[in-house]
Amino acid sequence: MRVLPSGSTSLLVELDDLDDVLALYAALLDERPDGVVDIVPAARTLLLVTDPVAASLPDVERAVRSTTPRSDRRELGEVVEIPVQYDGEDLDDVASLWECDTAEVVRRHTDQEWTVAFCGFAPGFGYLTAPGDWDVPRRRSPRTAVPAGSVGLAGEFSGVYPRESPGGWQLIGRTELAVFDLSRDPPALLRPGNRVRFSDTGRS
Repeated sequence: MRVLPSGSTSLLVELDDLDDVLALYAALLDERPDGVVDIVPAARTLLLVTDPVAASLPDVERAVRSTTPRSDRRELGEVVEIPVQYDGEDLDDVASLWECDTAEVVRRHTDQEWTVAFCGFAPGFGYLTAPGDWDVPRRRSPRTAVPAGSVGLAGEFSGVYPRESPGGWQLIGRTELAVFDLSRDPPALLRPGNRVRFSDTGRS
């Protein structure tokens, strides 16, 4: 673990991998150090935003270093059900990569319970992780426009595009569920710690 100042009111905690990030994030949510007003996870880091009136950065760093990561982190958070029509443009390519048929790709994707590890790229875009080998290469040539609701795989992650945007993920399906809606409170349906279950609508 490396703990570095980020500006005058934040700390950036660098960890070895995503599992370490999720374990420490869960523990800090459970017992948030005094003075910490926000905790933002990423693939290898945690950003802790503090209220300088409530606690100093050295105090917060000592609290972080004394925190024991939680091994049961995947049991946290509410469950979000996402219905998917598995007819993505890259479904055949993923099946070829895994040396299976498309039905097996759908089965693998829907059998797992996923966890929102962190958010980024665009408002409402959650990077979802699950046990197992999900090392799927990104497309060699990214698309200039990926439709909102597209469900994809890239690297060790799955995700749902909240709006139309460029992207290089392998698209395996689409959902009509709005994962980001400014008229909703909170707008983002997928937030760090949430658990996600995908279901096949049967129209694939």
